[in-house]
Amino acid sequence: MQFDVIIIGAGAAGMMCAAQAGSRGRSVLLIDHAQKIGERIRISGGGRCNFTNRSVGPENFLSQNPHFFRSALAQYGSADFIKLVESHGIRYHEKTLGQLFCDDSAQEIIAMLESECDAGGVKWAQPCTVEKISPRQGDARFELITSQGKFTCASLVVASGGLAAPALGATPFGYQLAEQFSIPVVPPKPALVPLALPPETLATLKPLAGLSFDTIATCGRHSPAFREQALITHRGLSGPAILQISSYWQMQEYQPGKKRPIALNLLPEQNAESWLEEHRKQNVALASLLADTLPRRFAHEWCAMQGIARPLAELSAKSLSQAARLLNEWPLMPSGTLGYTKAEVTLGGVDTRALSSRTMQATAVPGLYFVGEVVDVTGWLGGYNFQWAWSSGWVAGQHV
Repeated sequence: MQFDVIIIGAGAAGMMCAAQAGSRGRSVLLIDHAQKIGERIRISGGGRCNFTNRSVGPENFLSQNPHFFRSALAQYGSADFIKLVESHGIRYHEKTLGQLFCDDSAQEIIAMLESECDAGGVKWAQPCTVEKISPRQGDARFELITSQGKFTCASLVVASGGLAAPALGATPFGYQLAEQFSIPVVPPKPALVPLALPPETLATLKPLAGLSFDTIATCGRHSPAFREQALITHRGLSGPAILQISSYWQMQEYQPGKKRPIALNLLPEQNAESWLEEHRKQNVALASLLADTLPRRFAHEWCAMQGIARPLAELSAKSLSQAARLLNEWPLMPSGTLGYTKAEVTLGGVDTRALSSRTMQATAVPGLYFVGEVVDVTGWLGGYNFQWAWSSGWVAGQHV
């Protein structure tokens, strides 16, 4: 069968693209290998889908080509998607830092996208495995051999996702297809992922697993500062602050030079030096003071790790200065991440320098488009990755 557009991947970006192309009168086939569509949407946000953020800008994304995502976000932003959600009568609420969630269920977002696809006359092949893709001459530029037969199309959109959440069917399909057409791929890595700690650090912290604390996480001078919770786990650190900074720690793999540790500010409300100066004459241990701000067990173990057991009044000026530096910038060098099984998204992907930022089309392969997580664009935690899916899918849908 011949179609104007075939889209591989019925996730957020794929369904958005299909709906848009169908609304323009294009004949569209949406292919997915999974038994159930939209599983990443369904489980996101604790089952309520953090579908976008009130405030979305280029500063909320990472890529080796840091200006690429500006065009798509300008063409279709969070306000546009919010209007779509409202037009379907989906009730939602705002949590911290502008994050928007469905009041009831993430299934409402899936149903909305299915409805939009149905309105555009989109055809479905699912579950369906793509076995081979070959370029062709003429108007039907691509031929697909699948488990449901042979299809041809003029425009082929790859929305197959990254490597995060392999239990939900993540595969390297999109990267392999890009390489088949000589399109470069930035090596993928787990992102928004818990960090593992080396044995010597973990030995002290592991008994504290389950404790969380407020912190500001950074990684090097040029990373953003993320003020959120960090969580101690049996293998290292997790929690929103850690997931956010993990992407920047991973980004260093693409850069020459020595990898930097992450840094945690344990007194985000205080200048530690001034705070210690206020209390330095007290005959009290630092751990006891910190227990007013941090979990008591963590405060005592942290002070033991740093060798700060004596009362403040007995510490030298040098020791107090060193303690202040550590409190406001505690360096920790992770031993790695917990991998794709625990990652929210994938860092890296199809090199955006080979794509048009205005259309998402591969500049060297007319008719071939890449959208969503398969592309080297990674958002922060908080609805940004879904917004990239909506924006990139919408843009491609206008041009296929």
